[in-house]
Amino acid sequence: MKTPHTLQEAIIYFSDVQRCFEYAVNLRWENGAVICPRCGSDKHSFISTRRLWSCKGCKKQFTIKVGTVMEDSPISLDKWMGAMWMLANCKNGVSSYEVHRSLGITQKSAWFMLQRIRLAMHDDDSTPLGGIVEMDETFVGGKVKNMHKAKRAKIQGKLQGGAGKTVVVGMLERGGRVRAGVVAERTKAILLEIAHAHVAPDATLMTDALRDYQGVNLAHEVINHAEAYVRGHVHTNGIESFWSMLKRSLGGTYISVEPFHLFRYIDEQMYRYNNRRDYNDRMRFENVMAGVFGKRITYAELTGGMSAH
Repeated sequence: MKTPHTLQEAIIYFSDVQRCFEYAVNLRWENGAVICPRCGSDKHSFISTRRLWSCKGCKKQFTIKVGTVMEDSPISLDKWMGAMWMLANCKNGVSSYEVHRSLGITQKSAWFMLQRIRLAMHDDDSTPLGGIVEMDETFVGGKVKNMHKAKRAKIQGKLQGGAGKTVVVGMLERGGRVRAGVVAERTKAILLEIAHAHVAPDATLMTDALRDYQGVNLAHEVINHAEAYVRGHVHTNGIESFWSMLKRSLGGTYISVEPFHLFRYIDEQMYRYNNRRDYNDRMRFENVMAGVFGKRITYAELTGGMSAH
């Protein structure tokens, strides 16, 4: 059977347990040359009835899930792959409640699964962004009018746009990648440090008229939104479009995201955005699947004592 290209084909393809297992093995180990994830030994015996290996190096058993974000998960590979396909390709994300209903697992398990898949989506590429780079900040959080009156009282008199919200800074390389992340606060020192760390020295930086960008050690063009949103090639519409997609996902699909976890949802949105042109659905899925190896996070590490939402 040919490899899947749509969600329907993926569900059918991965419903065969053995095919699902072989697909994961070949993706993890080139040409199926299995190596122990604990000691690196290639000397082992395979127990086909349980689909696990017994390593002759470290004398321990291991499965395809050991050394991945799926480690210690009782959820079968076909369900993991179904969730990966959905999260990699649903433009506005997929909620844990939807995964819970679609795959027949508990909502808590679905939430834990999705957070681990977001870890696999994380891109640690630090290559400087070049050409024309748009940079902007946004605030993520609930609307002031919807806050409890005690919380509203605390932020009274502060700037309403960002009061009580989380600051996110992003940069978009025109025709290329987007890079974004949570910052502690929006200050000149932080913004300039980010710009100098992530933008190539020969690139041109495009920002709005925020004074904190003054003094940046880069070619710099400014668009004043009080006067216009576009002036020739000078604008920040690209990064603002990314903010719109991010907030549509957070407000429409996930409803409520703790600041503690926000960076994971940003990673998810960046993954889909950065792979939207050159990758089809199958390629995006395989890229996520390849990212599960060599990473692991436990429920305690993930929640930090906080409840799942």
